[in-house]
Amino acid sequence: MAARIDATDAALAAIAHLTATHGPLMIFLSGGCCDGSSPICLLDGELPIGANDLLLGDVGGVPFYIDAEQYRRWKEPQLVLDVAPGAAGGFSLEGLEQLHFVLLPPNERCR
Repeated sequence: MAARIDATDAALAAIAHLTATHGPLMIFLSGGCCDGSSPICLLDGELPIGANDLLLGDVGGVPFYIDAEQYRRWKEPQLVLDVAPGAAGGFSLEGLEQLHFVLLPPNERCR
């Protein structure tokens, strides 16, 4: 079975830097529109995980969660985490580094 979450080398480098700077992290893809559906990087445990949250796997040693219903609606794709320039629109930790996490379309390959 293929991994449900993967990452580009740039995303893995950002995660390594953020982990070295802030300590253990978690990433959560919230349901919503616009920036509300962007991956959010937080300190591990900063956001309580609910019964409807699904652990897709680890990215660079960091757990990646998504709302289970949202994942089902998207037809359970393999997600690929990447970074883009510019601060995050919300309170995600990588915004302090003037970049933000994004998801690539499911057919994009990483590395």
